[in-house]
Amino acid sequence: MKAIVPSEKGKPFRLVKYFTFTSLVVIFLGTIVLAVMNVRWARSLQLSKSEEYALVLVENLNHQVFLQFIIPAALKFGKIQLRDKEQFEHLDRVVRSTLHSFKVEQVNIYDMNNIVSYSFDKGIIGLVNAGGTGYSNALEGRTTSKLAQRGSLFELSLGSPKESKLVTFAPLRAEKPLSRISGPVLGAVEIVQDLTEDDKAIFRFQILVISTCTAIMGVLFMVLLMVVKRGENIIERRGQERLRLKEELSRAQHLSSLGEMVAGISHEIRNPLGIIRSSAGLLKKKAAGSPDGHTIPDIIIEESSRLNNIVTDFLNFARPRWPRFKSCRLQEILDKNVTYLSTQLESEGYAVNIEAPERLPNIFADADMLYQAFLNLLINSMQAMPSGGDIQIHMEQADGRLRVLIRDHGEGIAENIITKIWDPFFTTKEKGTGLGLGIVQKIIEAHSGEIHIENHAHGGAQTTVELPINLRG
Repeated sequence: MKAIVPSEKGKPFRLVKYFTFTSLVVIFLGTIVLAVMNVRWARSLQLSKSEEYALVLVENLNHQVFLQFIIPAALKFGKIQLRDKEQFEHLDRVVRSTLHSFKVEQVNIYDMNNIVSYSFDKGIIGLVNAGGTGYSNALEGRTTSKLAQRGSLFELSLGSPKESKLVTFAPLRAEKPLSRISGPVLGAVEIVQDLTEDDKAIFRFQILVISTCTAIMGVLFMVLLMVVKRGENIIERRGQERLRLKEELSRAQHLSSLGEMVAGISHEIRNPLGIIRSSAGLLKKKAAGSPDGHTIPDIIIEESSRLNNIVTDFLNFARPRWPRFKSCRLQEILDKNVTYLSTQLESEGYAVNIEAPERLPNIFADADMLYQAFLNLLINSMQAMPSGGDIQIHMEQADGRLRVLIRDHGEGIAENIITKIWDPFFTTKEKGTGLGLGIVQKIIEAHSGEIHIENHAHGGAQTTVELPINLRG
């Protein structure tokens, strides 16, 4: 049975398309936000640890400078004068030995007049007012740190500057015995730590986080995409099924109205048609003695019979009866069809070959209705070969059903009409009503069976009928 094509194109909800784009944007933005938050947390943690690290260095440096330089220099020279080469070299040894193996790029010591008294960079020794606000805070006893970065705007926005340094100012105090640093402020210490490598490590961590999150979310996205795609296919199939059922309902209502009208008209035609036919028969008997008297009555009878068959087709299509189920043998029904058509088969050069297994089970069906259905199919096969030919019938049992294949060796069905052959009143024959296949279809469906017609690969058309074996009415 052909598939019914909806009269209007379905417009399914394109869930996959919307889900794809929105999910892609949301996942991308979520990944970026997550990466930025992780990187900021990592930078904040790094800066906090670097500041704590600087405080420990300042505390240790203050302790070593006071004990190993200030006190010995004051005892030996009476006062601290870093302009003296021996004192400067002594202080330099103390500072460098204290900070050895620590990541410190620069150390500057300021006196109480904001003059650089000591520095790793000898070129700035003696520089005045170079401490800024960090120096002022140190003289007030507060330790401050400032992050200084250098690079292009793009590099700074990505979090990968060319240079990143943490500058820490702390007070330089005199120590009291057996106590922590709490003496008077003697000056200020500036320690510069190079954090460039740490920033690069964090940047690599940022790339790793983004890549990992993107990969994980990409896999999750593909899984969700497959799930939603499957859901969309289900929705689309249901939409198409709904349209198909709507079209079938509309078609059934139309055919029902048409059938009622046709049934009424056919019934009214049939009564006078019977009178005409019987009158023609009487006329033929009265003209029996005339040599030319049979011509007109024969024509009347022939045309009346043809019109009666047409009316019968209309009635069978418009008012199909329900089958009366009982056990019957399908092969016997087909044998009766061939016997009924035997005279026409022999005179017009047709040969019917039935192939069937020896033991086929009986089926529960209406034998008279199946007889009519297969008779129509055999007549169609004969009409497909006007000059005669072979008609092959093959029977087989499969999956609780009996399958009958009827094949002719005609020209087959044109591709442009193969989808229309089930439509009522569609016919390519001059004297056909277009209801034969419709009646066959209704009979087969009334038996919960299926019927398909297609062109055979080696020429001609093939009709496949499948009927359940154990159906009981």
